[in-house]
Amino acid sequence: MHELRFGLTAPAACSYLAPQQEQLVFLLPEQPLDAALYQQLLQLNFRRSGEQVYTPHCPACRACHSVRIQHADFKASRSQRRMLNKAARAGWHYELRENASTDYFALFSAYISHKHANSSMFPPTRAQLDAMLGCSWLKVRYLEQYYQQQLVAVSIVDETADAYSAVYTFYHPDVSAFSPGLLAILYLLQCAARQQKNWLYLGYQIDQCRKMAYKAAFLPQQRFIQGEWHSFG
Repeated sequence: MHELRFGLTAPAACSYLAPQQEQLVFLLPEQPLDAALYQQLLQLNFRRSGEQVYTPHCPACRACHSVRIQHADFKASRSQRRMLNKAARAGWHYELRENASTDYFALFSAYISHKHANSSMFPPTRAQLDAMLGCSWLKVRYLEQYYQQQLVAVSIVDETADAYSAVYTFYHPDVSAFSPGLLAILYLLQCAARQQKNWLYLGYQIDQCRKMAYKAAFLPQQRFIQGEWHSFG
């Protein structure tokens, strides 16, 4: 990796752990980025948001651990197999697309209004969604889930030569019983196997945050802790 220049954000209230202050290290925007460099940064606890790449660097907390799964090692649990079977019996199916098949904003708006009405993401805006959907230096894919021939869930997924990285999933509240967010992870592991990607990155796991607990159920997995990848499960 060539020499890179980074910046540090000012402290702000953490979105996940109320007593904590959050700071982020980010790659300064004038530097050239591409998928090969981003793959290296993924291995060092970084994530993408829009055109920017960042990693947590909080003054008194190291709770954010990047999670990745190697599809060849993953073993679906009994509950995960039941989830897949339930969706299959209902005629549920998915497609991983290179381009968005339709305008996702209505689906995104319904999801944010239902799940995050009390958060900084409300009210939903098209600018919010557009910032996640595209990236000038990286291939972005779209995992679409369908129920009764209707698009009901979308996952925004970054692609590198060796990995998929799940960025964000949103779905219609009416299909919550099918757990589309969890199905997205299982389907992306299937896609990784077909496309011979070694890894699926899931973002950050924060053990003290209930909203993050679902990631711990996908085993075995690796977490980036104090500068090294550690195996769990």
